[in-house]
Order: sequence, then C-alpha cells, then structure tokens
Amino acid sequence: MTTLDVRDLAVEAGGLSVVEGLTFTLRAGDKVGVVGRNGAGKTSTLEVLAGEAPPLSGTVVRRGAVGYLRQDPRQHRADEDASALEHLLAARGLIELSRRLESSRAALEESHAERHVARFARLEGEYRSLGGYQAESEARTIAAGLGLPQDRLGLPVRALSGGERRRLELGRILFGGSDLLLLDEPTNHLDADARVWLMRFLASYKGALMVVSHDLALLDSSITRILHLDKDGALEYRGTYSQYLEARRRDEERLTAIAGRQTEEIRRLKTLADSMRGQTEKRARKAKTLDTRVAKLEARRVVGPSRERAVRFRFPEPPHSGRVVLVAEGLSKSYGGPPVFREVGFDLGRGERLLVMGLNGAGKTSLLRILAGLSEPDVGSFHLGKGAQLGYYAQEHEGIRDGATVLEHMREASTQEDQTLRSLLGMFRLRGDMAFQDAGTLSGGEKTKLALAQLVAGRKNLLLLDEPTNNLDPPSRTAIAEALQSWPGAMIIVSHDPEFVEALAPERVLMMPDGTLDFWSEDLLDLVSLA
Repeated sequence: MTTLDVRDLAVEAGGLSVVEGLTFTLRAGDKVGVVGRNGAGKTSTLEVLAGEAPPLSGTVVRRGAVGYLRQDPRQHRADEDASALEHLLAARGLIELSRRLESSRAALEESHAERHVARFARLEGEYRSLGGYQAESEARTIAAGLGLPQDRLGLPVRALSGGERRRLELGRILFGGSDLLLLDEPTNHLDADARVWLMRFLASYKGALMVVSHDLALLDSSITRILHLDKDGALEYRGTYSQYLEARRRDEERLTAIAGRQTEEIRRLKTLADSMRGQTEKRARKAKTLDTRVAKLEARRVVGPSRERAVRFRFPEPPHSGRVVLVAEGLSKSYGGPPVFREVGFDLGRGERLLVMGLNGAGKTSLLRILAGLSEPDVGSFHLGKGAQLGYYAQEHEGIRDGATVLEHMREASTQEDQTLRSLLGMFRLRGDMAFQDAGTLSGGEKTKLALAQLVAGRKNLLLLDEPTNNLDPPSRTAIAEALQSWPGAMIIVSHDPEFVEALAPERVLMMPDGTLDFWSEDLLDLVSLA
C-alpha cells in the first residue's frame, strides 16, 4: 500500500527555492535515506512531507499515521509536567484511554446495566487492540534501547536534558506504531549501543521510512534507496549508502568526461570560426555556420558535477587571559530527584582542553549550562579567571532565534562593521543573501555554522562546546576539527565524535557524574562514542 505519494514538489527555505520537481512514491517496506550538503533542503523537505509546512508547489498525499522526528526537540509539543513514561504512552492515546477504562470499570462495579457492560467491553477491546496491557513494558524496552535510563522515565519531561528529550521524542515516535516514519538526524545524542539498537529497529520496521542522517553506518544498514538533494536537482539511487556512493562516483566521472569533451569541442569550433572571420566571403559564411553549431552545443551543454569544497574556518587570535581561566568547586545538580552529579570540581588553564565524558544522562550538558550561566547549581560555585571571555556553543542552538536575520545575530556578537561580519559568514559558507535570511529557517548544519561564527566574531578565549559536530555534513565536520585543532584558546568539550576528539587532542578528561579528573590517553578514544 502506498503511504506517501509526492508529485512535482517544490520546497522553499528562508524565501528561497531549495528543491524543485521532486516526484517519488513510498510504500510499506521502502526505506529511503536523504543525503546532501548542509542547506540543500533536507530538513525543509521533511517538514513539508510531514505536513508541518506548506509546499511551494506540487502535491503530497499521506496515507496512514505519520511519525515525524524534528531535528530540534524543542519544537515537539509535550506536557512538560507529565512524566517521561506518560509522554511515551500518550503516543497511542493510552493515558486518556486508561482513565476512561478505569472510570468505566468503576461504573460497572456499581451497576451491571447493559449500557455499562457495553461501554466497558468497547473500551477494553480498544485498549487491548492498542497493546495497552503490554504497553508499559514495550515503552520501557524502547527507552532502554535508546539509552534513556529507567529512573529517568519517572521524571517530568521538563527535567530532562536536551539529549534525553530528543531520545524521548524518538522513543515516542517509534512506540506510536506509525505507518510512515520521517526521521531527521535520529542518531544525534545517541551513544554507540543506542545507535546499534536503532539500526536493528529500523531494519526490521515494516512501514515506510524516510530518514535524513549523516550517520553513514545507519544508512548502510537500514536503507534500500537514497535520495540525493543538491542544487543540481534531486536524484534517486537504488541500494545501500555504499552502493549509492559508488553509483554517484560513476555518474560524476561520466558527467565530468562529457562536460570536458563538450567544452573542448566548443573551444575548438570557436577558435576555428574566429580564424575565418574577416577573410573571404565563403570563409565568413563558414564561420557563421560554426557559430550556429557552437550555440546549439552550448544550449545542450552538460554541466559537470559541483564538487563539495572543504570548509575552512580561520579563527582570529583570542584575547590574552590569565594563567587560569576557570575554577569550579563542589558543583552539584538535581532536577527534583537524585542528584545528576555531585561535588564536581576542577580548574582550567589558559589554552587547555578538557574533555567531559560520561554516559547519557550523566550531566555533561547540565554542567556546561551551569558554567555558561544558563542554569544554577544546587550546591557549589565557579568563577572565571582574569581576562577570561566565555563563549557557549549549545547543542540545541538555543541562541539562534526565529524572526532575527543571520546578520542581526552576528551584530549582537560583535561591534565590527557589517562588511567584515558578512565576510566572516562567508568563511562559514553562509554566503550572499543568507546574511538577510531569518536565522530560524536555517538548516541544523547552517545553525551550527552561524553559532560558531558568532563565537569567532565575539573574540572569546574560552569555548564551551556541546556536541558541535551534530547536524554537519562530513566535509564541515572535518573542517571544524582542523580549525579548532590550531585555535590557541581554552576549551571544555562534550562530544561523541571520536575523530573530532582525536583532532582536538585534549590534555585532560573529566569523567561524569563522579567528577573524576585524569590525563587524556588515546586508549580512551574507543570510549568516546560510548560516553
């Protein structure tokens, strides 16, 4: 059965058309991976397919229930006071149905009237068909698979960290039993075990799946088709991600060869025609004939594939600071339950790099938010050293606001002239009219680049980096790692990306939630993706 039928779809982002003429069909069992550079329109396309945004033109027909995981978990609507487990169960309407069933049961105990019997039988049948009696066990299994500890399921949604909130939303969508899953970067904030669990779940999923991801292992293990979005258009490839890479390589080689031959032939004919002009009348007519051939060739000209250029980030020298840039003493934090971490203390020297490691829910993001001044510790304190200027990169882009342009965000971070700021944006491949685009319409990868550009424009000497490589395409991830590798300021880093951590070569490691300090060793690299 067809679950998604798309015809001649055009999609816009920030007032610009990013996808045109997209046509495809999804049936149960189809599993499509959407790939392309940051800003190619992947997230915007998924929003339109999910019915969250209108198309620029074309039609989208959905059949059955749709489960849509947004890239930003803050956009998911939830009862902040409900427990995490209740939020999961509500995906099938089981919380409200359970209350109605209990009310009907109480009414039946008071009176065995036929209407009470019929109502209870109807509600009990509906509850049973939705798997109500096994629902809590199933929900807990999914949560555990995604790395959400059982003791966190009893907490209110508002008490969860950004990473935990995203895993909760993913779990809710998987638990909901949708006919069509639209997942935008589902492996963000998942450790290695959770990634493996998700890959197995998606591989066995019976419905239709479309996933945007930079996680190549996920695409290789769970995907049967690839949709490549680029400024040259949308191309569909059959097979796994590895097979797509090989097919696209062959396509690019073929197009490059054709484009080269056409360019050479056009150049030869133009040179020949130019050599005949101003000579005999016969040669002038021949030159005109050659001009006509050149015009026809140019009209049918094949353009070679655009190459993904490596992004280069050139950070200016940070301002000078004292020998110690940060001191933390006895920090503890809880969210109404047991402490997430307690008695955490350390100091950070000028230019030093500290990696914060720990399992999901160990308080890594909570610690960074305290140090950034966005949250208060329950116990303990910290202070910045002389001349320390702190910049915070939040994994959920909390500093990027809807309704303010990219350039306005840059102005808030720096007093430099607009031309200088636009040049800086260009270094991060946020070029041209993107300076005047609503920052809220940027893709996740583009928001990452804007947030990092803000830190550079503000000339910080202490960076708090919370998963800065999430949502980035591979060339951008490599470029950011290379740039920060030579940046001389101090850093506190949270990352599941082993290549990124290896490039930054931290001097010390802070293990959460115990707050144990140790020297960095390459032996720990295998644990980075797990912690």
